Amino acid sequence: MAGSEAAWQAANMGVQVVLHEMRPKTQTFAHQTEYLAEMVCSNSFRSDDDEQNAVGLLHWEMRAASGLIMEMADRHALPAGGALAVDRDEFARAVTERLLAHPNITLSRDEIRTLPESVHWIIATGPLTSDALGQAIARETGTEALAFFDAIAPIVYFDTIDMSKAWFQSRYDKGETEAERKAYLNCPMTRAEYEAFIDALLAAEKTEFHEGETAGYFDGCLPIEVMAERGRETLRHGPMKPVGLTNPHAPDVKPYAVVQLRRDNALGTLYNIVGFQTKMKYGSQASVFKMIPGLEDASFARLGGIHRNTFLNSPTLLDDQLRLRSKPHIRFAGQITGVEGYVESAAMGLLAGRLAAGSVLGLSVAPPPRDTAMGALVHHITGGAEAKTFQPMNVNFGLFPPIDAKGGRRGRRDRYKAYTDRAKAAYTDWLRAEGRNAA
Repeated sequence: MAGSEAAWQAANMGVQVVLHEMRPKTQTFAHQTEYLAEMVCSNSFRSDDDEQNAVGLLHWEMRAASGLIMEMADRHALPAGGALAVDRDEFARAVTERLLAHPNITLSRDEIRTLPESVHWIIATGPLTSDALGQAIARETGTEALAFFDAIAPIVYFDTIDMSKAWFQSRYDKGETEAERKAYLNCPMTRAEYEAFIDALLAAEKTEFHEGETAGYFDGCLPIEVMAERGRETLRHGPMKPVGLTNPHAPDVKPYAVVQLRRDNALGTLYNIVGFQTKMKYGSQASVFKMIPGLEDASFARLGGIHRNTFLNSPTLLDDQLRLRSKPHIRFAGQITGVEGYVESAAMGLLAGRLAAGSVLGLSVAPPPRDTAMGALVHHITGGAEAKTFQPMNVNFGLFPPIDAKGGRRGRRDRYKAYTDRAKAAYTDWLRAEGRNAA
């Protein structure tokens, strides 16, 4: 995500860009294709509400800056209630085609194994930095990169789901069209079914970490087994919460828990199990997931998995231009900087591409102001966060400078609207200033 967006932004500013992608020559555990910007976990960019949600505001800012990731996400969007979900294969294919067609971009299918010593570089290696490059980064930074484990949810073939038990409905009936109402499938559970499912989940064989691997999990993408270990009711108050849903097969019976599946492609042939990231071994997954009513005979297009993510201690290593302090010709972008999420990663790529291109062209490009979503995020990772406890972070209004209540306490909706109004004005001014500098 970040590397694709960085290349696009720099190329559009008139800079010649060589984009390095090691796949398919060197593969990773999580990727399935050779496309750029392949989505390896969810197919959702989360909320698209740019007035009440910080990630929706980040969508708005990236669109305003002619971001490629958001343009292709909008073009290949799937119904998902208030969220922005995409057909993951068509999205990645479209991003790749646009980048390859750009006259200022050359694609090189090779692996970068060492830190380059000259020219301007952006390292945007995503959640799976190769071992060789990771070791080179660790040698340069003088410290081991922090790490955490990230998990992938399984994907089910729609035609193997029992629709006499499952039903289409977005939570709280969000969405007005039939397509929007079919964005989510729901599988209900009784209390007995839920308890049996939790028992099987806790007893299932899990992927064990290698000796010496002590990284934790990012709370926004916890494996379901980890959630269940925190308490038997945790899942029922998380991804399996039954609120806002009515089972048309038994409208008078309130489900004790509900498993949701979200449409994963435009054809509607694939659905991913929402929030069901897992570290269960493959042999256990099918048997446990087939305990879910409606999925007894399900076939899986992809089972879940777990992989190790590395990221920098950015507050100590990067400046506010996303440059490595010890080698300022190298910038970092995306998840390796300690942001979490597709949108946040792409946003750091957008910023790194513009900052690097500005350096090449001799322009003075400043990061966006802290009042903006992008500015708040980059400030957090390059100095606002406490270095000793630094962990991956999604964009959220807690990163923004507080809003002045002006003599009265604001309700949450008014406060969030004030944040987004202020951010849009500041971001628009920043884009204008960038345009004047380029002129």
